[in-house]
Amino acid sequence: MNYSAARLVIVVIALYITSANVLAGGENYPIGARSAAMGNASTMLSDLWAVHHNQAGLAGLTSPVAGIHYENRFSLQELSLQAAAFALPLAGDGHSVIGLSVVSFGYSAYSDMKVGLAFGKQLGDKYSVGLQLDYLQTSIGNEYGRKGAVAAEVGLQAEVIDNLTMGVHIFNPTRAKLLEYNIQEEVETERIPTIMRFGMNYAFSEKVSVSLETEKDVYFKAIFKGGIEYHPIDILYLRGGLSSDPVYNAFGFGLDINSFRLDFAASKHQVLGYTSQISLVYKFQKRTKDIVQ
Repeated sequence: MNYSAARLVIVVIALYITSANVLAGGENYPIGARSAAMGNASTMLSDLWAVHHNQAGLAGLTSPVAGIHYENRFSLQELSLQAAAFALPLAGDGHSVIGLSVVSFGYSAYSDMKVGLAFGKQLGDKYSVGLQLDYLQTSIGNEYGRKGAVAAEVGLQAEVIDNLTMGVHIFNPTRAKLLEYNIQEEVETERIPTIMRFGMNYAFSEKVSVSLETEKDVYFKAIFKGGIEYHPIDILYLRGGLSSDPVYNAFGFGLDINSFRLDFAASKHQVLGYTSQISLVYKFQKRTKDIVQ
C-alpha cells in the first residue's frame, strides 16, 4: 500500500468513527470556534455563525459582520474545513438580517461543499425566526464525480423567561435527495441527513451563561451537548464544553478587541485525539444613516 492509499484509509476510518452519516455526503458540518469550545451547544446563540447553528440568531445582529473559520480535524490535512460568512442587516428594517456562507471540507479524494443564503427576522421583543436555502455538493475522486442538491434549514429562538433563551433548528426538513442508483434492479435513494436540534441557554449574570442542547439525526440516536461561557473582563471570554457519542471535551477562549473578535477552540475525541479551530470576525461600524430612528 502506497502513502496516498494509506492516508485515504486513515481518512475513511476517521470519518466513519466520528460520524457514520458523513460518508453519505451532504453533512452539515459545525462552524465557529465559539460554538466548538462550548461543545457545539449553540442553537440559542446570536452571532455571525448562526448561519449554521440557527439562522434565527442572525436577527440579533445590528451591524454588518464578516468572518472566516478554519478547522484542523485530528491534525489531518485531508479532514480540514474552511468557511467564510457575511451578514447584513437590511436598510430601513432594524429587525431583519440576510446572511451568506460558504463551507468546504475534505480534499481531492473526498470533499463536501455547502453554500447557504440565510434570512433572520425578529418578531417582537422575544421571538426570532430564520430560514436558509443551501446548495450542497459532494465530490468523490475522479471516478465517481460529483453530485449536488438543494436543501433548506429553519430555526426559531425565543426568550422563554428573563435570561432563559430557547433555540430550535431543523436541517433539511424536506429530506432532500442527493442521488439515486440501481442495485439489483431496485432503486436506492441516498438522502441528505435530516437533523433536529433543541437547546436552552441561561445567563446567570452578565459574565456567566450555560447552554444545553440535544441533537437528533433521523437515522441515529440523540447526541447531548453542554457548554459554559465566562466573561471575566471586557476583552476576554473563557469557554468549556462536552458532547456525547462520540465523547468530546472542548475548551477555548475569545478576544474582543475593537471591531475584531478572535476565537480559538480545541476539542479531544476519545479515540482520534485533538482538533483545533480558529475564527476571526470583523464587525463593520454602523453608519449613522443606517440607524433606524
